[in-house]
Amino acid sequence: MAKGLQLASVDWQSPRNNMRHHTAEISTRRLIVRRGQAFDLRLHFLTRGFQPGLDSIYLIAETGPQPERQSGTRAVFLLGLGQPEAKSAWSASYISNGPRSTDVAVLAPAGAPIGRYQLKIHLDSGPGQAASYLLGEFLLLFNAWCPEDDVYLASDPERQEYVMNEDGIIYQGNKDWIQPSPWNYGQFEEDLVDICFQLLDRNLNYQRNPARDCSLRGSAAYVSRVLSAIVNSNDDSGVLLGNWTEDYSGGVRPTEWSSSPAILRQWHRTRGQPVRYGQCWVFAAVMCSVMRCLGIPTRAVTNFNSGHDTDGNLIIDVFYDKTGQLLPRKSKDSVWNFHVWNECWMARRDLPAGYGGWQVLDATPQERSNGLYCCGPAPVTAIREGDVQHRYDAPFVFSMVNADRVAWLLSGTRKEKLHWDENSIGIHISTKDVGSQDRQDITSAYKHPEGSLEERRAFLKALTAWSRAGAEPETTRSPARSGAGAVAATTRSEAMSTALAEGGSPVALTEAQLSLQLQLVESAEIGQDLHLMLLARNLEAARKEVKLSRSTQPVLHDGTPRPPFWQDTHYLSLDPREEGRISWRIAYGQYGRHLGEDQQVQVIALAEENTSWQKMLAEKTVTLARPSLTLSVLAPVVVNQPFPLHVEFINPLPQPVDGCVLVVEGGGLVKGQASIELGSLQAQEKGGIKFQLTPYKSGPRQLHATLTSSLFPPIKGWKQLEVAPHPGGN
Repeated sequence: MAKGLQLASVDWQSPRNNMRHHTAEISTRRLIVRRGQAFDLRLHFLTRGFQPGLDSIYLIAETGPQPERQSGTRAVFLLGLGQPEAKSAWSASYISNGPRSTDVAVLAPAGAPIGRYQLKIHLDSGPGQAASYLLGEFLLLFNAWCPEDDVYLASDPERQEYVMNEDGIIYQGNKDWIQPSPWNYGQFEEDLVDICFQLLDRNLNYQRNPARDCSLRGSAAYVSRVLSAIVNSNDDSGVLLGNWTEDYSGGVRPTEWSSSPAILRQWHRTRGQPVRYGQCWVFAAVMCSVMRCLGIPTRAVTNFNSGHDTDGNLIIDVFYDKTGQLLPRKSKDSVWNFHVWNECWMARRDLPAGYGGWQVLDATPQERSNGLYCCGPAPVTAIREGDVQHRYDAPFVFSMVNADRVAWLLSGTRKEKLHWDENSIGIHISTKDVGSQDRQDITSAYKHPEGSLEERRAFLKALTAWSRAGAEPETTRSPARSGAGAVAATTRSEAMSTALAEGGSPVALTEAQLSLQLQLVESAEIGQDLHLMLLARNLEAARKEVKLSRSTQPVLHDGTPRPPFWQDTHYLSLDPREEGRISWRIAYGQYGRHLGEDQQVQVIALAEENTSWQKMLAEKTVTLARPSLTLSVLAPVVVNQPFPLHVEFINPLPQPVDGCVLVVEGGGLVKGQASIELGSLQAQEKGGIKFQLTPYKSGPRQLHATLTSSLFPPIKGWKQLEVAPHPGGN
């Protein structure tokens, strides 16, 4: 009688499996695989090999603290003799047999919960000859290469960009000055995958019911929503603490960050203490890293002139005084110069057909959703069509890209409407293009062309759906774009319905008698004077006397104004059809000390003419440009071989600065961060430093450098490198 089968060891074949599963960049020393795709094991036995018909081999895969078959966190499956085919259930198949070894293919279903799995084996060679063993642990991720997986992405260039690319570009600035900012996502740094699963285990749903939370991790929509809450720390021990106060004591200025691994490792090292500090682009960048690490295709998206509507009427109200000053918020509404969120790609089996594809996620803590600071996933298609009844948080996302903006003049207790703008919210919605360093404008994915009948219909549909959901529709007078015109009071929904039925717009237009335009005469750069010009044109055949109130003040990127540092009143006479020009300079010494971390100023002109007393408003957001660091590679770049690098920099200010530090980082190039203390720099001093780096991964890599000081905001530079493999192999 044959002796019972006994296990000696298991070969996980991690290098080969991980390469096939696109996880070798994370590690080749442990098994990390994707669901819906088979992986191979070699089982070694003690005294004899596996004999089909005599021996039965069962495998058991378990995840979570309370694995159960009915919840999908435990599976028991028999080793079969054919290749695994069905991707809806766990299966294992016999591949080949040796004298004392057997090769086995294991397939996790395409809908299996992601997570840390324990794999066990039960060997049965007949009565009294059974044995069970723990084989070990493996990690299971989402699979964008598997057509049966909810995150399947058909385009390989898009998979390479949105899952595999460890570097990216996040766009900042303002609608007239869009600036790329590099970011090291670093999702394949080996320790990050463990941190990502630790993050999932810290979410509040897991704390309340870990078994249920783990069973739901087969859903990409569920996992992404949970992560949008845990990346911020408002409700739990999340990753980042947001700060928009400009007091960053006790932490790092948000503008200094350019790497997700540095943030996630700090969170892990401090055992879940929130990292200080983040703003929208930092939240989105960390979210992108975690999502890509877990296998969900994700990208960072920037929306310029982003609305934040808190009362559900799709109107963003902003207020000015008679000097032209933008006033601190009189309501909770705001317009952010730019706001960054994420899009992730997935099927939405919880929604009607047609709402799969890109979904909005926003980890920046703005408003509560079901009691938590999270947002999404919201289908981009639903946003475009105004179908905001579909979950999650579609009304709020719609308001960010397609609310109307109303400007008011406050004079004591009197409030006068200056301007109603249907077109200024949601401009140049941008993301990095696939396979290049170029910007892709995706505004058309979020809304129909501004002012078109389709766009206004989507607006009305969203407003109506939001009102039915419980938001109170605003009762107001139909707005005039430029001052005085008004009609009888009506609800906004009724006004829009009537106008759209007639093929028009709900906004009553008043013919402008004067036009205003603000311009930069020369580029605005940190440390230099601001040179501005106002163009005022009389549009009528009668002479006009115009009072011009001009104001310039710092503004944070979330729309929060600071007190003006320059104001002036000017009287201008304009002949019929005449254009007048007023130019002025503001010295850096006059405005520099008032600037916030965002280096943005709001320039405002308020005009009032003496015949109709019509008022006109012109405004312009100016972001001061910073110089870039210049990175020069002085030798071929080969893995595991040091190469020389030269970094050139300049102090852009007309005054000395001290405490200068250069930080260099990059996935596969620098383990962690390399910091070099530079000390002091004299006014507008140029300098440079040469040092060596030793890359530890081959392939395309992005090197980041950041210069910080006591006075100017972080100055950055980056360079794309191609790291050649070592001639003798890695």
